[in-house]
Amino acid sequence: MDPLVLGALVGLVTIAVLMSGISVGVGLLAVSALFLLAFDGTRSLQMMPEIFFGDLNSFTILSIPMFIVMGAAIASTRAGADIFEAIERWLTRVPGGLVVSNIGACALFAAMSGSSPATCAAIGKMGIPEMRKRGYPDTVAAGSIAAGGTLGILIPPSVTMIVYGIATETSIGRLFLAGLVPGIMLAGIFMLWSIFATWRAGTMDLFHARHYSLRERLEILPRVLPFLIVVGLVLYAMYGGIATTSETAAVGAVACLLMAMVIYKMWSPLKIWIVLRDSTRESIMILFIMAAAGVFAYMMSSLFITQSLAAWIAGLEVNRWVLMFIINVFLLVAGFFLPPVAVILMTAPVLLPILQAAHFDPYWFAVILTINLEIGLITPPVGLNLFVINSIAPEISLRTILVGSLPYVMCMILAIVVLCFFPWIATALPNALMGPVIGG
Repeated sequence: MDPLVLGALVGLVTIAVLMSGISVGVGLLAVSALFLLAFDGTRSLQMMPEIFFGDLNSFTILSIPMFIVMGAAIASTRAGADIFEAIERWLTRVPGGLVVSNIGACALFAAMSGSSPATCAAIGKMGIPEMRKRGYPDTVAAGSIAAGGTLGILIPPSVTMIVYGIATETSIGRLFLAGLVPGIMLAGIFMLWSIFATWRAGTMDLFHARHYSLRERLEILPRVLPFLIVVGLVLYAMYGGIATTSETAAVGAVACLLMAMVIYKMWSPLKIWIVLRDSTRESIMILFIMAAAGVFAYMMSSLFITQSLAAWIAGLEVNRWVLMFIINVFLLVAGFFLPPVAVILMTAPVLLPILQAAHFDPYWFAVILTINLEIGLITPPVGLNLFVINSIAPEISLRTILVGSLPYVMCMILAIVVLCFFPWIATALPNALMGPVIGG
């Protein structure tokens, strides 16, 4: 069978299997075993266990559970509420300051936890009721938190960026730097839209906001700054060449656990056990998908599907921006149905050679890919952040949350367009601090 036809068949079967509700890792393993057995015999099938465990035999992978522990320790405390309150106290007299405070708190908490659902839950529990109390539209209150939560997979330290780096064998430190400025830019776009939507609804809260004294503004900072300092030191150690990604992640995880115990009195062994249990569960899920995706990639390569697809796309005489548009549409659709980690592991190794042949920077593309996957977090049918918001604010209908999130989807598309016109927004910082990419 022609490899391209076989590739189309693999794609259709994979979509059907994953849409059945089976877990992503098990589904990829089942599809890989089926096609290897049918088209390559038992010889390749016998390689599956070795490839499955071999893909996890990397010291860098240790950073994934460590960053997850770091985020879980922060998410288990009142840090999210304190961040929201701290920013709200400083911006309370700014027109539309409350919604700006929420998005700013989302950005900071996302930088500390690296988790989109955790960010939505932590900031939304405080921010949504407060915004509704002050008369903000439900669409703005829910949509701003849902969108702000997506920043968790873009602003470093980001687990999805680590997964991309492992899958494509690119520098994780450079990926973190590439996502920093676009993450801040995207947060700024969210803020501008939120202020406009609030003004349009006639609910600016300039004259209804509470006045805080300087003492009240300063007194909450000691509960927030230690976590931000740890995140800053972790990134500094990584970029400064002081330690590897895994080492800095381990130190950061221990430091955040200790601060949660000291600052927020989280001394209960049960609470610490819950943090470690949930972190282990999430880590195993991600690592299982990574190992299964490695087997899936081996199957695609063994049947010459990857090579044929790359050669076919490279042979297309189309403008490279037309190619990028097609890839963006593909990623957008994939993000509607699959979690970010699965999309990265299944597509990045195949797309990277094609993009490099078209002279696209792999670190710039990582940011474009991540923003596409952010859109999937606030759009159905998966739309994880939509359901998180609905669970913490059940009085707001899922339809209202979706309607409120759609303008932020357009903000993300605008950010992608801006990055296409000005790629240096993503590449300037890593190039300045780590030097230009060799051959890039």
